[in-house]
Amino acid sequence: MSAVQHSPMQPQRTTVDAPAADPGTAPDPAAPNSYSRRVLLAVTGLSPQVITETVYALACGLDQAFVPTEIHLLTTSEGASRARLTLLDPHDGRFRTLCEEYGLQHARIDFTEQHIQTILDAAGTPLADIDSAPANTAVADAITAAVRTLTADPDCALHASIAGGRKTMGFYLGYALSLFGRPQDRLSHVLVSPPFESEPQFFYPPARPRVLTIGGRPVHTGDARVMLAEIPFVRLRHGIDPRLINGAASYSDVVAAAQAALAPPELVLDLHAGRIRAAGRIIKLAPARLALLAVFAHRAVRNEPALAAPVKGVRDADWATRYLEQYRIVRGAMSDTDNTERALREGMDGDYFSSQLSHLRRALRDALGSAAAPYLTDDGGRRPHRYRLALAPEQIRFANLTSAARTETRPGPSR
Repeated sequence: MSAVQHSPMQPQRTTVDAPAADPGTAPDPAAPNSYSRRVLLAVTGLSPQVITETVYALACGLDQAFVPTEIHLLTTSEGASRARLTLLDPHDGRFRTLCEEYGLQHARIDFTEQHIQTILDAAGTPLADIDSAPANTAVADAITAAVRTLTADPDCALHASIAGGRKTMGFYLGYALSLFGRPQDRLSHVLVSPPFESEPQFFYPPARPRVLTIGGRPVHTGDARVMLAEIPFVRLRHGIDPRLINGAASYSDVVAAAQAALAPPELVLDLHAGRIRAAGRIIKLAPARLALLAVFAHRAVRNEPALAAPVKGVRDADWATRYLEQYRIVRGAMSDTDNTERALREGMDGDYFSSQLSHLRRALRDALGSAAAPYLTDDGGRRPHRYRLALAPEQIRFANLTSAARTETRPGPSR
């Protein structure tokens, strides 16, 4: 849709149609306006006009208009009060006049007092300002929760505006969209030409231009320019544990998970404590699973080639020897290993190997989600399968995870 044009001297009423999604076709991620639910999410402080400026730019300033079906605002207690009075007053609210002047009222944009969320601190008290570390944490978590919830709806295209509020609010909103954003989601900043930027009297270019007095001199609103600067961002959603995307983790937890998923893999095995550290997380493993992982970890440290699995129905004595060596270390000298020793007395067969490998992979996936991939034993992808841990020697350590000093241990003899 072409941008709305009007003469500064001649009043012109413009009607903007809200795009209707075709129920017979899936929406196009490259065309956010094709989604049935189109959400504008903004953060503001003491300048509620960023809402009307952004709606104007989205609906009237783009080649393909993005008319929101709903607007959500995150702000402080003072910001919420200003937004209610200046935007939603039934007689003088500027959001109402914007919709009337540009024909947006028929688009049924849901924006009421219920859509204005005042951010609360840890005690449940509305934040008056973002002026402390706890307040910043509360803002980050509130923004994370809002973005997580909105991006959970596959029929929703989210447009996030960072134009308002303190700089940290815009940063958190942009970063949250980077963590949770999908192909159809967008991020922007609205730009307003001087002297109208941050001017309390100016909320959007009125369809009937008028003269305002700003800084002691008259200016004509026909000279105002409101532009939308779309901000590209990196989408990290598919690299984050789905449980964090769908759960209620804090901003810090999600950032830490993303950092761990993007960091170079590192595997630390503490055989005596029965634990490993992978993707930055400590994971307790059953002795049988940890022993199998240790077999492949030792071989990776020594740069030894991939191993063929035991043949189904055929006892492999070498496999039993290398596995039991690690199993005894994991269980400890005082533990009873008789049952496993008896089961593998004549060797390990393919069924035993496959069962333990399957349990190990499941345990790692359950603990790490998508971040488990580098730590899963690779079978080579073709027959005959040969198994290895595809990590570099320097990415694997045997250490004591229970002490402050990580005590290194040397790999055992080659098997």
